[in-house]
Amino acid sequence: MKKYNTEQIRNLAFVGHSGAGKTTLAEALLYLTHATERMGRIEDKNTVSDFDPEEQARRISIGLSVLPVEWKDYKINLLDAPGYFDFASEVLVSLRAAEAALMVIDASAGIEVGSEIYWNYTEKIHLPRIIFLNKMDKPNVDFNVQVSNLHQQFGKKVIPLTLTLGAGEDFEGIIDIIDKKAFRYDGFKKTEVEIPEIRKAEVDAAYDEIVEVIAMTDDTLMNKFFEGESFTHEEIAEGMTAAMLDGSAVPLIAGCATTGAGLDLLMDAIVKYMPAPNDSRAHSGFRPEEGDPVVMDPTQPLRAVVFKTVVDPFVGKVSLVKVVSGTVKKGDALISLRTGESLKPAGMFYERGKEHLDTDEITAGDIGAFSKLEKLSTGDTIATNADAIPFKHVKTPEPTLTFAIQADSKNDDDKLSPSLNKLQEEDPSFKVERNKETNQMLLRGQGNVQLEAMMNKLKTKYGVNVHRIPLIIPYRETIRGKSDVQGRHKKQSGGAGQFGDVFIRFEPIPDGFEFAEEVFGGSVPKNYFPAVEKGLEESLSKGPLAGYPVTGLKATLYDGSYHPVDSNEMAFKIAASIAFKKGVEAADPVLLEPVMTLKITIPDEYLGDVMGDMNKRRGRILGMEQDEDGNQVVNAEAPYAEVQEYAIDLRSMTQGRGSFTSEFKSYEQVPHEIAEKVIEEAHKEE
Repeated sequence: MKKYNTEQIRNLAFVGHSGAGKTTLAEALLYLTHATERMGRIEDKNTVSDFDPEEQARRISIGLSVLPVEWKDYKINLLDAPGYFDFASEVLVSLRAAEAALMVIDASAGIEVGSEIYWNYTEKIHLPRIIFLNKMDKPNVDFNVQVSNLHQQFGKKVIPLTLTLGAGEDFEGIIDIIDKKAFRYDGFKKTEVEIPEIRKAEVDAAYDEIVEVIAMTDDTLMNKFFEGESFTHEEIAEGMTAAMLDGSAVPLIAGCATTGAGLDLLMDAIVKYMPAPNDSRAHSGFRPEEGDPVVMDPTQPLRAVVFKTVVDPFVGKVSLVKVVSGTVKKGDALISLRTGESLKPAGMFYERGKEHLDTDEITAGDIGAFSKLEKLSTGDTIATNADAIPFKHVKTPEPTLTFAIQADSKNDDDKLSPSLNKLQEEDPSFKVERNKETNQMLLRGQGNVQLEAMMNKLKTKYGVNVHRIPLIIPYRETIRGKSDVQGRHKKQSGGAGQFGDVFIRFEPIPDGFEFAEEVFGGSVPKNYFPAVEKGLEESLSKGPLAGYPVTGLKATLYDGSYHPVDSNEMAFKIAASIAFKKGVEAADPVLLEPVMTLKITIPDEYLGDVMGDMNKRRGRILGMEQDEDGNQVVNAEAPYAEVQEYAIDLRSMTQGRGSFTSEFKSYEQVPHEIAEKVIEEAHKEE
């Protein structure tokens, strides 16, 4: 691949609903630009971007792929991101590294949930967009109906740059509105044809709409427009870029990825209208921790950001970087601003799927990769100057679903933690933790597909076999009443014996454990107080009801007795544990469960269903409010046991439009009938 300056580079993130055809479109553009000799198919498991075995097995994209292509003296970095909601963090990563988004919409399905979500997000961050209306060859697809729907959903800012020749199964080509030319496609080959006479007025009207939008971006163009003067191609290009950047225009290209129709016009639109990385008006996803945003200038000192990490069992760690300023050259002395360590990449290249295209430099605005920088992590800033200001880390979505897993064998268990850490490096939205209380290995993420994919990756990439096990709810036990008991331990077996005798008063407190003593007259020597306290503390780990930890307890040692020869610390520890068991059982013990606070964001039409469902989960609705996007935000509380898989259920209830966050609130008493079942299950397991 030849060298390109910053003005010749375009970075474009593919977004849209799962199944809209993003990967197929990427494959078609690779073929169109001669980056590949034949066009791969998802069904044949031979696409460039979906090269991971898990992607091929599921026939969906799981990770971000960077696919550089060359078109008319421009380099375009296509960032093919997953459409499935479980992998939304990969979309955020791709949008961070791009100056514009290509929204792929399936014309046969219309505007789907993923299109809505990513449209709203790109609107919020003011990212320019181009829409590719895909699958125009499908039966019953009507271009005008689709454009009308887009106008109703997204507004008149959606501006078609093309019309279609034929519709549905009779679709045969594209009309370029700006150049007022028509093309018939035979696969990826096109032939110019006459615009049908009956369509010319339609083309003229569409052209006038485009020109009017462009005129609004500049006073000089506005004057030319009112005076009836024609715009030059340069003025149209500059005006369209300005309209995209100020959010007043979203160009639309129609076509079909599988047949190649319209793809050349799409590529032309990308290089003509998309902003270059060094355009001062362009969106930048990389913000310095302090100071003004950075313009991507190759003459400035080097700063680059690792925006994605890929860990290959054979190649090692690959760090995908966006050069924000300066130019990095092979052999440069690099520094990680997070650790201060010097970096020596084993290789520097452009990544295209799993193919590595070697390069000796990567300039500002471009995307490249380093290999085998093991101490470099996603989000790290690289520079040549240790005093450079690093860039902020991107915020990843909080996990909403948890799986508990167990290794199949001791050998698998030995490899489990390091393998999970590598998967976590690739996807920061995937979290791993060992629960100290239950000792379960927990996988936390955005949904069941993501977590199942990670479990499969453990096997296919690292040879680690695991299976899912029931998630243990961390219940607690406490007391509601008071008790006053004696704990006596006496053992005589020849020689020195053991003797400890304590009287302890138990009473409830709001939380935790508290030990006090009110011993008078030396009935229990002070040097045994720590042993009594330790015996009680060790007993807290297993309550009498179901073996769960005990909390909310105050124990007061107020009397006892000792033997001058047989008493020792161990004897008093045992006596305290005997008193604990008797005292808790006599003080009306109850089971507690963790309760979560939830913040549920949903469109208004799902409010009734979500509230009704929350009531079935023993939840409490605390209040509602409306956010800036017009969605309802429901604040609720619910037992953790009832919302373990709420991420799956909410997505089903709202067709993917709902989202939520949750955090631990407190422990509350479990209703009697449910507590009985929990206790019974605990005894069965014992």
